[in-house]
Amino acid sequence: MGQEGMGYSSKGGGGGGGALPMTAPRPRGASPLGGHHHPHHHSRARKIHRTFNNLKITVLCGLVTILVLRGTIGLNLSLPSQPSDADALAGAKAVEDIDRILREIRSDSGPDPDDDAGDFSAASGFNASALSAAEAAAAYKAVAGTYALGPRISNWDQQRRRWLAQNPGFPATAAGGKPRMMLVTGSQPGPCDNPLGDHYLLKSTKNKIDYCRLHGIEIVHNLAHLDTELAGYWAKLPLLRRLMLSHPEVEWIWWMDSDALFTDMAFELPLSRYEAHNLIIHGYHDLLFEKHSWIALNTGSFLFRNCQWSLDLLDAWAPMGPKGFIRDQAGKVLTANLKGRPAFEADDQSALIYLLLSQKDKWMDKVFIENSYYLHGFWAGLVDKYEEMMENHHPGLGDERWPFVTHFVGCKPCGSYGDYPVERCLKSMERAFNFADNQVLRLYGFSHKGLESPKIKRIRDQTTKPINDVENLDMKAKISMAS
Repeated sequence: MGQEGMGYSSKGGGGGGGALPMTAPRPRGASPLGGHHHPHHHSRARKIHRTFNNLKITVLCGLVTILVLRGTIGLNLSLPSQPSDADALAGAKAVEDIDRILREIRSDSGPDPDDDAGDFSAASGFNASALSAAEAAAAYKAVAGTYALGPRISNWDQQRRRWLAQNPGFPATAAGGKPRMMLVTGSQPGPCDNPLGDHYLLKSTKNKIDYCRLHGIEIVHNLAHLDTELAGYWAKLPLLRRLMLSHPEVEWIWWMDSDALFTDMAFELPLSRYEAHNLIIHGYHDLLFEKHSWIALNTGSFLFRNCQWSLDLLDAWAPMGPKGFIRDQAGKVLTANLKGRPAFEADDQSALIYLLLSQKDKWMDKVFIENSYYLHGFWAGLVDKYEEMMENHHPGLGDERWPFVTHFVGCKPCGSYGDYPVERCLKSMERAFNFADNQVLRLYGFSHKGLESPKIKRIRDQTTKPINDVENLDMKAKISMAS
């Protein structure tokens, strides 16, 4: 799809759908409260802001370097060489926090000619870090309505039905009567800091293309920043909205992070289970509603139905995302209300959890929290068990016996930093890719020589009658049989 189909020219219209009163969106570059500030003070504040960001990057990168050295040369001899599943899960929580902090610092530290909101607190006399949770909530409420993803749309379902009726060549169903689906992923527009990063991004993309090809799913890999105010993890929101509006023929939009791999190439989403729902996301009800945990859901892999409800949820979700003052104060609101959340800027996952908790009656009837299979599976507890899985199980299960998705949370091969030793991450990603790639190669009579080797070997002789039975036309059956 061309990039020209993914942008929009203005942000007119109200935000809509949020818990807080929404006002007319401000023009890009205007102060959130409409005030004026001296350009000299603005420039000085920006320089101070950047200086502190650089200092935070230096300190955090130093700590990460120490952790990497300790993990690679074995400074801490008391630690086991392989963490247990419980240790890995506990570590993942801390890792996600560190990863988010680093990414947000890096995304906010550079100059952005289109964004004046980042210096709002300094320019207008606010000391963001000095505000209490209650004061932060009040400050956030005062400015949250100034941002909107785009013009407010209230009749999308009617528009979409009319378009589908007028364009029968673009049906909302694919071959076999399945709802038409689009997988969406993305990566940074520039080259990776780590030379190996681009290679593993290519493998991740190849993995997604293979799964989509086998299951009749369209795929979009985005490199563009469609909205500079929603940097970092928030960048997916304007992209998903734009794709929904540009592709009315698509019934489901499926977001997947670039560091997540399909590892069960035969498993298919049980879409019939979701006929009455519009958002499908991995998580746990007890963590969400009983513990109000900030990791109750995972936004690394989730599905949106293309409908008015989803547009409304995006409108309500996005206002915590603009970088700078709004994101800082929203982060304090989230930390004050979500159990176990450290103090840092608002992230998309915490914001969605907070929204669903604070407006449960409005949204939850259409949300399906999925945990019967691995729509998101944390890598550290899976990659070392692949041989055991191959010996005892088969593709098509999607759960802990043969995980549907393996998500490399905390591994950043594209960046110059990471939360795990880079050697461990790259080795694990190679194993996951080859584990999945074997399921594809075996369709053609080949497999990898080992899960840590890119080299392949022939496992089936060629024949003059390659088409022996109807099962050869069933990709799911062929993958399971070949494995």
